[in-house]
Amino acid sequence: MSSSPTSTAPVSWLRRETTSGILLLAAAAIALAWANSPWRDGYATLSGLTLGPASLHLDLTLAQWASDGLLAIFFLVVGLELSHELRAGALRHPRTAAVPMLAAVGGMVVPALVLVAVVTLLGDPGARHGWAIPTATDIAFALGVLAVFGRGLPRALRLFLLTLAVVDDLLAIVVIAVFYSSDVALLPLVGAVGCVAAFAVVVRRTWARWWLLTPLGVAAWALLHASGVHATVAAVAVGLCVPAGSVPGETEPRTLRYEHLVRPWSTALALPVFAFFAAGVSVVGTGEGGGVVAQPVVAGVAAGLVLGKVSGVLGTTWLVTRLTRLRLPDAVGLRDLLPVGLLCGIGFTVSLLIAELSFPDGEHTAGAKIAVLIGSLVSAVLGAALLRWDARRARSADMNEDGEPDTDAAVL
Repeated sequence: MSSSPTSTAPVSWLRRETTSGILLLAAAAIALAWANSPWRDGYATLSGLTLGPASLHLDLTLAQWASDGLLAIFFLVVGLELSHELRAGALRHPRTAAVPMLAAVGGMVVPALVLVAVVTLLGDPGARHGWAIPTATDIAFALGVLAVFGRGLPRALRLFLLTLAVVDDLLAIVVIAVFYSSDVALLPLVGAVGCVAAFAVVVRRTWARWWLLTPLGVAAWALLHASGVHATVAAVAVGLCVPAGSVPGETEPRTLRYEHLVRPWSTALALPVFAFFAAGVSVVGTGEGGGVVAQPVVAGVAAGLVLGKVSGVLGTTWLVTRLTRLRLPDAVGLRDLLPVGLLCGIGFTVSLLIAELSFPDGEHTAGAKIAVLIGSLVSAVLGAALLRWDARRARSADMNEDGEPDTDAAVL
């Protein structure tokens, strides 16, 4: 993270939104195929291989290193995006961002209620602990589908989806920190806060360099892991500390520059490796009644992602725009939010992580992960089809129905 970092960054195609989705799908497909092949024991052995010093509470399996360690790179990118949007982007003016922000809240509450209702009706109240699984949105995956299939739709639709997904991720991080962290040790937690504070001081200085910032970030991660709070929260915290304003002698915000540096590693390494270890659920030889797939948690999570997300996003937006003076951005109408709501049902990365955290005993973990994969795939396919349908339809001169002709007609 020096002042001239781009020359050593990986190739530019790793920064594309479509690349992330392709690599995620490929890694998940390989894991599923291996975990359900005659050689599935090898996959289980690899996932359970333990590495790291026990004295530092870092004797983790490879699967744990992927979810607790590598995934922190992805959450660092999320933190940088949040920092930029809150200080210089779409979230800087709450009035402008109010509708997608409220839609994000509705898009989290309704899926949670759908899951709780489904598993209760199907007679598995123990699965209610996974209420947060269908509340998350995979930003990279959702924006990737929009980039490929949303050609011809208003560019403002991407900003709406980005704002919604960023707020969604912020709330998901809060959920992880509050509901999925237990037995918190105070001393390591205080140490982690101290490291984040030191990072915040150094990162605002003109002399900030990667060899000063990286040890502080790693120390914050390790101490937070030792405290019992999920360690990826540290990555978001340090990302939020990065300034989005101008720094003397620099031509672009550090949030953008650091994200430009880190994103390729998130795309090429962190997300695919996490998907490889998280998506390898075995559904062969699971007994009668469909085994894992027959569990109520599968129906609950899948329904939450596919039905709950689109209902929450659309319903909240409809109520807000009908009952208040808030309106959608120029050139964006309610019909555009049908595919957007479905894209928000692509939970994948964060949903898989919450599935692991929700059921540490393993009773429902496999079913929840299968449901995340099914729900995310169905949401992606339906969202892509509806994006093309929406793009082919004629558009009015006042799509957001604010009484004024739309002025921003730029398209994707």
